[in-house]
Amino acid sequence: MNTWTNFKKASRFRVIPVMLVPVFLGALGAFMWKGVFHPWLFMLTLIGSASAHLFSNMINDLWDYRSGADSLAQETADAISTNSGYLAGGKMSERAFAQLAWSLFGLGILSGVILSLFSGWIVMVFAILGGLIAYYYVAPPIRFGYRGKGYGEAAILLSFGVLPVLGSYYVQTGSLSWEAALLSMPVGLLTTLLLFNHHFLHWQADKQAGKNTLVVVWGEQRALRFSKWLLYLAYGFLILCAVIGLVPLYALLGLLTAVPLYRIYGRLGPHNPSSAYLPLMGASLQASIRCGLIMMAALLVQGLIQL
Repeated sequence: MNTWTNFKKASRFRVIPVMLVPVFLGALGAFMWKGVFHPWLFMLTLIGSASAHLFSNMINDLWDYRSGADSLAQETADAISTNSGYLAGGKMSERAFAQLAWSLFGLGILSGVILSLFSGWIVMVFAILGGLIAYYYVAPPIRFGYRGKGYGEAAILLSFGVLPVLGSYYVQTGSLSWEAALLSMPVGLLTTLLLFNHHFLHWQADKQAGKNTLVVVWGEQRALRFSKWLLYLAYGFLILCAVIGLVPLYALLGLLTAVPLYRIYGRLGPHNPSSAYLPLMGASLQASIRCGLIMMAALLVQGLIQL
């Protein structure tokens, strides 16, 4: 494989839309509500956010590998490993993997510094907070993603909802707003749902490794009920955003993206093999991206109409 292919696989580049969509939403919210859009600041925001996300993917793989969680996921009969496989599979040395991860972190921080010079010092608050969440999700001594008290889910909601939407909006406008924070909730919760559902694929191995996710702590049946409530909550916030005018009413077309995901829940029982959760993972990813794209299109169209 060439260098680009290796990079994409090691960093799990294919899931980058879950970070780029909220960045677009923040900028498009500024465009529709304030009539402002700064293309070069937006591109730099995309670069910084994408770098931070890929750093998060790789640093999580690194510490899951060091803790033994990835190896156990490969060795446990009914578990499905969700890491890149570059460390657990011996395709890249730990040193080279770490160097690539920290290079991405450096690019993200550099982008934040440049943006702060144009938009204000608060940009660096977003950048530093995002970096701390990404690193300590699985890194010692905090490892809050292993603690099974909902800290990990709250971190995902912040990292893939509130911070990128609010941060992107701030870069464009130089101000913060509750509207942007509320706009972040539908896609933020859908991405939280996606990350929560991926724990079902290897929760038995996580339990052996001491990785106490909510699926491990609550058990499969209770965790599955919580997963459904995350779905309802995400689309409930979409309805709220439309009702109070943050997005046009035709953004409610995004509700249709819930249908395939809801149907998969209907095919799951109280206890399921890990493979039964693969369609749920796929549908969760599609719902997050497609709902976000519909919201983006609605904000863009409405912003153009208002010009």
